Amino acid sequence: MTAQKLYLDHLVVTARTLDEGTQYVADTLGVAPAGGGAHPLMRTHNRLLNLWGGVYLEVLAIDPEADARAAESDTAPRPRVFALDDPSTHARLASGPYLSHWVARVERPKNLLRWREQYPERIAPVVPMSRDDFTWGLTVPDDGAFPAWQGAGDGVVPSLIQWDTALHPSAVLPEPEVALKSLKGFHPQANIVRTQLEWLGAAHLITLDTTSDGASLVAEMETPAGLRTLK
Repeated sequence: MTAQKLYLDHLVVTARTLDEGTQYVADTLGVAPAGGGAHPLMRTHNRLLNLWGGVYLEVLAIDPEADARAAESDTAPRPRVFALDDPSTHARLASGPYLSHWVARVERPKNLLRWREQYPERIAPVVPMSRDDFTWGLTVPDDGAFPAWQGAGDGVVPSLIQWDTALHPSAVLPEPEVALKSLKGFHPQANIVRTQLEWLGAAHLITLDTTSDGASLVAEMETPAGLRTLK
């Protein structure tokens, strides 16, 4: 087991379009995400909502402009992050945006890249990424799938992030009006997922239960209008 516990960095709501995802969050929480930008490497773009405690919510969608540029290029683009190219993701998005994933932060002095080099069977490759003035390393499997351990993941096992810039995105977003009360994960192989969470030092960040249905995440949020559930 890792000696250093991780921190919750952000939650991810996947959507077919940014507008659709933004509306879903606004309807659910009563507060709309704003700001954000583009991720050229992954051909995605996002909008962000600040949460209390140095955590934020990301609405993520395929960037159609980046997709058009990639189609004109002679170089094959790498698979997008968070299973955005997976047909099962597209099928699920047909029913609307949803809370698809979460990301845990690795704080220094632990070095995410070195940690991955020590345990390549446990941690996916670390991909350098950037957006505007922010740069970071994010664990992304080569096929763009969600991270997994012994075949179990499906968005419930977190991606890992380490920020290179001094400022965290939450520090430059508008003052938060929403607080995360709890994060719950459901998975048919919850015992395997739990083993990986404990090894990562992230088990304290999420409550995990076994389900006979597909994997899912549920976040309970304290909002100006009271308790709301994002799923």
